[in-house]
Amino acid sequence: MQPADFLKIPFRKFMPHITAVILFVIISITYFHPLLEGKELLQPDITQFRGMAREIYEHREETGEEALWTNAMFSGMPAYLISIRYPFNLVRYADRLLSLGIPRPAKYLFLSLAGFYILMLAFRVDPWLAIAGALAFGFSTYFFIIEAAGHNTKAHAMSYMAPILAGVVLAFKGKVRLGAVLLGLFLALQIFTNHLQITYYTMLIVIVYGIYELVHAIRQKTVQQFFRTLMILTIPVLLAVASNFTNLYLVWEYGQYSMRGPAELTSRQEVRTGGLDRDYILDDYSYGIAETMNLMIPNFKGGASSYDLGTGSELYEVLTEHGVQGAREIVSSAPVYWGGQRFTAGPVYIGAAVIFFFVLGMFSVRGRYKWWLITATVLAIMLAWGKNFAWLSDLFIYYFPGYNRFRTVSMILVIAQITIPMLAVLGLRQVVLEGRGTDIIRALKKAFYITGGISLVFFLFPGAFLSFTGDIDHQLIAAGWPDMLIDALERDRMRLLRMDALRSFIYIFLSAGVVWLFLQKKMPAKYMAMAVAAVILADLWGVGRRFLDSDDFVTPREISQPFLPTEADVVILRDDDPHYRVYNTTRSPFNEAITSYHHNSIGGYHGAKMGRYQDLIDYHLGRNNMDVLNMLNAKYFIRPGEEGRPQPFRNPGALGNAWFVDSVRIVESADEEILALNDFDPASEAVVDRRFYEHVSFLSGTGNPPEDMLQADQQTATDVNDGMAGSDASEIEPVTAEDTAGENGEDGTDDENGDHITLVSYSPNHLVYEAKTGSDRIAVFSEVYYDAGWEAFINGNPAEHFRVNYILRAMEVPRGEHEIEFRFRPRGYFTGEWISLAGSLLLILLTGGVLWKEVQNLREPDFADTAGEKDNTGVPGKK
Repeated sequence: MQPADFLKIPFRKFMPHITAVILFVIISITYFHPLLEGKELLQPDITQFRGMAREIYEHREETGEEALWTNAMFSGMPAYLISIRYPFNLVRYADRLLSLGIPRPAKYLFLSLAGFYILMLAFRVDPWLAIAGALAFGFSTYFFIIEAAGHNTKAHAMSYMAPILAGVVLAFKGKVRLGAVLLGLFLALQIFTNHLQITYYTMLIVIVYGIYELVHAIRQKTVQQFFRTLMILTIPVLLAVASNFTNLYLVWEYGQYSMRGPAELTSRQEVRTGGLDRDYILDDYSYGIAETMNLMIPNFKGGASSYDLGTGSELYEVLTEHGVQGAREIVSSAPVYWGGQRFTAGPVYIGAAVIFFFVLGMFSVRGRYKWWLITATVLAIMLAWGKNFAWLSDLFIYYFPGYNRFRTVSMILVIAQITIPMLAVLGLRQVVLEGRGTDIIRALKKAFYITGGISLVFFLFPGAFLSFTGDIDHQLIAAGWPDMLIDALERDRMRLLRMDALRSFIYIFLSAGVVWLFLQKKMPAKYMAMAVAAVILADLWGVGRRFLDSDDFVTPREISQPFLPTEADVVILRDDDPHYRVYNTTRSPFNEAITSYHHNSIGGYHGAKMGRYQDLIDYHLGRNNMDVLNMLNAKYFIRPGEEGRPQPFRNPGALGNAWFVDSVRIVESADEEILALNDFDPASEAVVDRRFYEHVSFLSGTGNPPEDMLQADQQTATDVNDGMAGSDASEIEPVTAEDTAGENGEDGTDDENGDHITLVSYSPNHLVYEAKTGSDRIAVFSEVYYDAGWEAFINGNPAEHFRVNYILRAMEVPRGEHEIEFRFRPRGYFTGEWISLAGSLLLILLTGGVLWKEVQNLREPDFADTAGEKDNTGVPGKK
């Protein structure tokens, strides 16, 4: 580029956008200002993440390579959905550039604000109104709730929803090249965040948009142009997919093995969907139909499951009157939520002011964009109702591809979180365009009467419509809460609703007043937009602070507090055995990953664990089947000791890293296989699915079985829940540091035949064993079987291995001394990285070229430019 060309860039046109970016940076940093003091947000899920990812991080730091597998959780699983870097995906540099170096979680707020601003510019909205819309989207309380919980990838993915829609809208508005590259870049960035549920919901919005756009094209006789644009948009979509090919392929591949994929057990067929079980999808997090009101009134259903009522509450007064000790502690986490979800950290409050402007848009905006946004909003709300609107949920679960792969149906309200502010801003834009017209005044009155009227009704007469009792109350009564406490709690719930209903009415009144002043020509359009932004920010900022404020930030020392080793951890860590597992029952073992920070754990914390391992939890581990724990090499147990302190116990029945078995039991199905684990001795017997028949030479006719090695399984699969057996758990014994010092494992001792097999080298991606046997033997390894990447070798030569005992690996070991290796080399990772490099490079070059061309031709409308405009795109164009 020549210097003269640089000087020709219309920098003045950029000033409103630069101002917006600076404003977004200031607002984001201000809200998360403790970051400037070196503090960090204490996020429970990030705490769990640090535990599960420690082995991956340490391996990366020590070797420079990615640990594609980790044994830290669930006895071993792919690391794709935990923390894997894809260095060949160049899109990650675009994410860093767009973030402007802002630290997390302020980064996600900034990206959300900037992304929605871009979306509003795609609709030719004035920058100040676009800023107001950005605040409405970015400050929805759901954002702060998920950040407080630690759902960083979700917040990151949500931040790219708006610019993806901007690209689609621009393309169909005629700016095909610009729209295409924006779609490609931001879709690639969203997929890069690795939260495919949000990407799926973004796709739903685009599908609804496409339907209305097609209908419009048919009416306008521009169908050919519609499909031409659609075909062009497939190019950036394919490049976005190619940029993230490695991640997408590996996640898809693992999905066939995970609990979100098809199940092999035939039990509970009535809830099988081809993905997650129907009950698992719907039961816990279906939004109540009445609960939808908290989009406008935050405490309509009590707010959060645990909420500080303060000392002015009815509950506190009753507690203190009756001399209850710890009254302040009780009310600090009062169970005020009385909706139907199992747990909630807070409401999806979109804002009273935003809802008012949304209703205003419903009555003032005309054309396909209004109906697109209303349809998407209503669809999202009804799907969020889940089991409370079962026919629609079932329709999507069983017949809409991919929907049954995701849990927490209430999360789909992220669609409403973006579509409601969109129509709200388009409604305000229509007010500016039409001014004091009869239709606008009528729309303003209707919006105020509806939203303000509802708020006033619930402020004045809450008891006429609501009971303020919920399922949680039955649990409280069962826990010993007397009626007087339940009654006090119900009065507090009513008080919370009335206060928030009045609060919502005030913000609705202020919002209507600002618009009315503009229509009376007592306020210029620019100042109206600023006032709207201020009202929206004040409304949402105040509620957001209820769920994430400065008190949630702590020092780095406090962040590391959960990972300080207990006395039990210290004792166990003195064991020099390269690889063993720990079963920690002082915590909920299958819902925590703190144990994984120090040990390879039988348990863990993940929403997409392997499907067969989940079966093992349901039918064996959750019932303490010691035979199954022994075969998983659970060498140590951590159990509550004196005064509840964690105490370590050694399990003498743990079978070590590998062993030879004397017999094989053949079963015909997964049901028989999991049943067989109820009554077998894993030290001497292996249960083999008939599908692996050919991998055992003496079974397939290529070898001769040792005497008495082959058994037939006589157990049927009539009821996989019948009976749980196992060796005696009372054999485990307490251990001290002296007991474990210098311990190096016992799995290498000779068996009764003089044969042995020993693990001599361990890393997440590579296991090496030494074996010596006087005859052909079957070796079983206490490692999870996963044939989509694990490769076996004997003396450097490829060897077959197969699945036994429902979950473990096994192989035939020939007579003699051998080195046995398992290497984890998923082909999708190594091949996919080159595809990612090519796709991301092409996408970045294409985006850069188109954006540079657009900068040279930049045109920015303002209120003066658009006054009186009748946009033929549908906002507010023709009916």
